[in-house]
Amino acid sequence: MRVALKLAYIGTEFHGSQIQPNVETVEGELFKALRNLGIIESPKSANYTCAGRTDAGVHALGQVVAFDTDKLNLAIPRVINSELPSGIWVWAHAEVPRSFDARRDAVSRHYRYVMSGKEYDISRIREASKLLLGTHDFENLSRTNGEKSTVRTIERIDARVDGELIKIDVVGNSFLWNMVRKIVTALSMIGKEVRDNDWLLQMLNPEIYEEGIEPAPAYGLTLLKVNYNEKIDWIDDNYSIRRAGDQNQKRILRHRVMAEVLEELISHE
Repeated sequence: MRVALKLAYIGTEFHGSQIQPNVETVEGELFKALRNLGIIESPKSANYTCAGRTDAGVHALGQVVAFDTDKLNLAIPRVINSELPSGIWVWAHAEVPRSFDARRDAVSRHYRYVMSGKEYDISRIREASKLLLGTHDFENLSRTNGEKSTVRTIERIDARVDGELIKIDVVGNSFLWNMVRKIVTALSMIGKEVRDNDWLLQMLNPEIYEEGIEPAPAYGLTLLKVNYNEKIDWIDDNYSIRRAGDQNQKRILRHRVMAEVLEELISHE
């Protein structure tokens, strides 16, 4: 049988999602857990696929992976989570057809970027984001990694103010390396009136205009959801969801305390 999992992870605790030698990655920890439990022998023999890799520091809520196994009773969230570090947790599973490919069968990915909103004009960001909709060449707004084409399609961009933060949601068919983070950088520059919409239109025409910009920090980006045309009967594991919530409340408290400590350190009072 073939099983698909939805997993979440805190990207700042790992060196990216894709397995690499000598560093801790999300896939490295997942493969270790699946092997320890006897669910798979190896990713290759289990025909393992992943919806898409995320860079070091990037988080996920709805990453999707799939693999073949004959241990359906073990390939469930609460069992797998018993072998995973607390920064990764599986929260839903489903039986899928043998032909299911988590990456190739995905029709869109939904990312969200969260950043401080104090210094940006949200109306300028929203207006500029309209220029990115549709199919464009994003060579200037990505970091190429041997791709045959840098043309991608953006279906939706929403930018909204949430308290002192700005949240930018980006949905597209697929994304190039650093593409979402460089889109955020471009929109931020326009939001601060450092650049304008004419500049962004030039950036979308790399044949006649070339400029490199830095990607926005990785810690603000989350892969929220991967969408598929075919219906997948996901089974949420409420116990795993509650347990992850309890564990992450401790992280939230720690970061709140650290923010206060840092404020005191720089106040000189």
